[in-house]
Amino acid sequence: MDIGSAALVVIDMQNGFVNHHSRHAVLAVSDLVAQWSAAGRPVIFTRYFNYPDSPYERFFQWRRLQEAPETDIVPELVEAAAHAHAVVDKTGYTLLTPEAADLIRQAGWTDLVFCGIATESCVLKSAADAFEHGYAPWIVTDASASDAGPEVHDAGLLVARRLIGTGQLVTSDHVIGQLTAYAGAPVLE
Repeated sequence: MDIGSAALVVIDMQNGFVNHHSRHAVLAVSDLVAQWSAAGRPVIFTRYFNYPDSPYERFFQWRRLQEAPETDIVPELVEAAAHAHAVVDKTGYTLLTPEAADLIRQAGWTDLVFCGIATESCVLKSAADAFEHGYAPWIVTDASASDAGPEVHDAGLLVARRLIGTGQLVTSDHVIGQLTAYAGAPVLE
């Protein structure tokens, strides 16, 4: 992981995705964001917005996350989102909207470190799209969760290993270790 060229991407930490299955991720993501930000590295938040006659409505009959408070970032992360490098609004699974793709390209980031909700959908799709666009995707397994339950989270990680590589799945401790090593590295001029 090249921390010096990496951005932390916090996927859809919104009220409407937090439930008894995914609530544990709020603290894990909050801690990771705090450590990442303290190291002076950029953080991107995403927010998902559903809309009338979306594919989610048409194919799943799923009509949630169309307005506040469901679409709001969870209270524990509101301040961090306000200070983030960017907040990317999206109407699909992936981070890689045209706006986000331009942002990543212009910033010169090579590594994208993903955490958030839901592992098997928006986190996985964003990581796979990053892979296909030539970025090094990383999924922080213990700072990601599924609102559909731990079995679905595990299924998402299983598929992620096949799509982006087993070595791309890391823990918060691994990321914090990388941040610590980065912060302690001598500055080359």
